[in-house]
Amino acid sequence: MDANLRFWRAEGQSFFQRFLLWADVLDPLLLLKSPDEIRRARILLQNSGKTLSEPIQNDQVFWSAFYGRESVHPDTDKIIPVLFRPPGNPNPKFIFACNFSFLQFVFHTYTTGFTLLNGNGTTKAEEYSLQQKQIFYGLGAISYAACIGALPLVFMNRYTLKSSLTQLVVKKLLPAPLLGLMSAFTVAVVRSPEFENGIEVMDRNGKVVGLSQKAGEKAVKETALSRAVLFGTTFFLPAVLTHFVERAKFAKTPRTLASVRMLVITSVLAGMLPVSLSMFPQCGEIKRADLEPEILSSTEETELFYNRGI
Repeated sequence: MDANLRFWRAEGQSFFQRFLLWADVLDPLLLLKSPDEIRRARILLQNSGKTLSEPIQNDQVFWSAFYGRESVHPDTDKIIPVLFRPPGNPNPKFIFACNFSFLQFVFHTYTTGFTLLNGNGTTKAEEYSLQQKQIFYGLGAISYAACIGALPLVFMNRYTLKSSLTQLVVKKLLPAPLLGLMSAFTVAVVRSPEFENGIEVMDRNGKVVGLSQKAGEKAVKETALSRAVLFGTTFFLPAVLTHFVERAKFAKTPRTLASVRMLVITSVLAGMLPVSLSMFPQCGEIKRADLEPEILSSTEETELFYNRGI
């Protein structure tokens, strides 16, 4: 089992533990770490000799786990590009601008790229390369999500629906669940090869016992749900709070109101990002009885493990 997954297995047993870990992992200063520093941290972590059940007490190894976790893919062992590491996701300005079709396209392009580079990397495609398949799926998902996201506003403008109720529904209430739903949709589409072809499941000692479609489906569902919660909440709460700010007339000018909205979005996002990432364990668990018959016959373990991805 990869050193990062061993670390998360040992340290991230509860939601609160995972939240504290992600709060540190998401430190933007970690984006400044050079590839050499990341490689040295990975080597230190791999040589720490810790088991799945032992918490990591040594501070040097502890911080090494952070550098490795946020910068290196646990399945492929490749360094993730700076822009798509967890501390770089997502840009609050993208969410602020989601009412516009082009900027929705940009937003979903970024989050899809993040999903591609941070999903489970053990799936194999038979007919053509997995990367080509995921890129093809990703382009379709991005286009569809951007169009659906902009559709209510286009529909309102096209048919000149200007009533206060329509404005409230289309501009205030509808965008949040729609953005959350489309974010979950892009995750499910881009990572669909994981439940089509299966992902590696491991025993308690890190030995791979087979490929499981059911584990892949569980990993994708959990990640899609966490993404929906992240962006749905991050869009909904600021809209509600700024509505009360407008009603109370705390912001006297449009520029002040825009600044307040951006501040609220950034604050909500800063809190919701570690919350959403902590909803499910990074080193996922699945019961042996829930797996395919061929895996049942290859191990006696009652629980098996897999990399959920983010």
